[in-house]
Amino acid sequence: MTIERSLRVEFDEQRIDRLFERFNQSQLPGAAVGIALSGKPLYRKAFGLASMELPVTLSPQMRMRIGSVSKHFTALAFMLLCEEGRATLDAPLGQHLPDLHPVARQVTARHLMGHLSGLRDAHDLAFQFSGTGRSVSSAELLSFYQTLDDVNAAPGAQWNYSNGGYLLLTALIERISGCSLEDFLRERIFEPAGMWNTLLRRQDTDFVPNSATLHMTRLGGGFERSYMGLAFAGEGGIVSTIDDLLRWCAQMDHPWIGTAATWSAMTAPQQLVGRQSTGYGFGLIRGRYRGTETLFHPGGGMGGNAQMLKVPAAHLDVVVIVNRHDAWASELANSILDACLTDLEPLLAVADQSCATGVFRSPSSRRVIQLGEDHGQQIVTIDGFDWPYVREADGVLRPVPIWRFVNQEVHLIGERHRPEAIRFVDCGQADDLARDETGPDANFEELVGLYRSDTTGTEVTLARTAGGANRCQSRGRFGSVEYRMEPVCRGVWRARPTGALPWLGGWLLFDPQHRGFEFTSLRTWALPFRREH
Repeated sequence: MTIERSLRVEFDEQRIDRLFERFNQSQLPGAAVGIALSGKPLYRKAFGLASMELPVTLSPQMRMRIGSVSKHFTALAFMLLCEEGRATLDAPLGQHLPDLHPVARQVTARHLMGHLSGLRDAHDLAFQFSGTGRSVSSAELLSFYQTLDDVNAAPGAQWNYSNGGYLLLTALIERISGCSLEDFLRERIFEPAGMWNTLLRRQDTDFVPNSATLHMTRLGGGFERSYMGLAFAGEGGIVSTIDDLLRWCAQMDHPWIGTAATWSAMTAPQQLVGRQSTGYGFGLIRGRYRGTETLFHPGGGMGGNAQMLKVPAAHLDVVVIVNRHDAWASELANSILDACLTDLEPLLAVADQSCATGVFRSPSSRRVIQLGEDHGQQIVTIDGFDWPYVREADGVLRPVPIWRFVNQEVHLIGERHRPEAIRFVDCGQADDLARDETGPDANFEELVGLYRSDTTGTEVTLARTAGGANRCQSRGRFGSVEYRMEPVCRGVWRARPTGALPWLGGWLLFDPQHRGFEFTSLRTWALPFRREH
């Protein structure tokens, strides 16, 4: 079937089937997928098991975790309050949430929804220092913002994805509306939209009918049931179905929930104080795939992930949800675009397959970036987190396509395999980093001891095991995590998780006198720890 639009769509059911062939079995978890054109479903299928414990297959009507796809629903909930005159985008949080610490009271809902608050992410702090071993409520996570007295950055100065920001937005909605976010979403959005199988489910430990199980990969192979532990509210707690999300995507084209002004604000990329665009609106991302504008948001967690994507020029909607940790819904959604859109620009050429290497430091921001490779893949380690990048035809390193919405580039200065310096560009802001030639530290014994962060209530113990391994153990508000320590360069060590959670860990940057260190991760920047003994 060929349907002409400003972009031509060619839909071939068997071709889409082949994209999901590896999930089409009855022993392992799988994927559910929906495709619609001009709001009318063309393809609704699911492959694989809903749970490895039961002989039940996935279906387009089965509830599945959508993770951070939840965020734009939460943003819309707040915007509905704005339409009623009960809330405003730029009022300080302290107007409604006076119990917050002064550094949190000054930020606004606009900052929260655009990830521009500069506040530390309560979820990241809990994950990094307490792990996932204990159930933690939204109220307990919110308590971080009563004591946190420092920030990642000033409001509006830098973009940093924050689940904690949407936790605060949840509290703001509940305080203004006088009801729970669960009830508000159900009464004001889900039921009016006919999304009868969609709801807010903060934890996975309860029983919800018609729900697929998440399947986390095990270090030794296979899958296991591993719970996130932390509650997720407006930041990522919604469960939905393929059918409900296709219905919602159609509503987005001609909204009857929320005014045109509301949707214009939600889909407009926010700007930093220097007027640089972040590409991120209110829970929605405007991006480009092979030259074509897209509107989307991915979502992920332990054991599954999702992608909701719209191609306005083709009136094409794609929703993919997987209930296994070893598959990427965003990658599968892009492959559907490749299969259905005939007028896309060619894939950007890759300059070569060789990888640049080295450790680089910024004298101004003190940022540390490491370039390396993993099985031939260029890796750019930023804030202690490994990003897969590619070197494109212009010689610039950029994130692989599924992470391209991360608005970052690395420009190599000098020899392309062993550059003398790099320029890191983040949302249009440039930072120059010089190669660090000091080599890895060999003085871990001098660092052994107890360190403390009062603002987060965390203790970190550095010790050498009986077998000679360098270890870091943190004890946070809700539990503990163990890391192995690896030297990077003088004064910089990397904490890597001993378990299977790849987003944990980061840099430990020690002061020259070893009186303390700053911990920097993907979402926590320069958190100070002082040495106790």
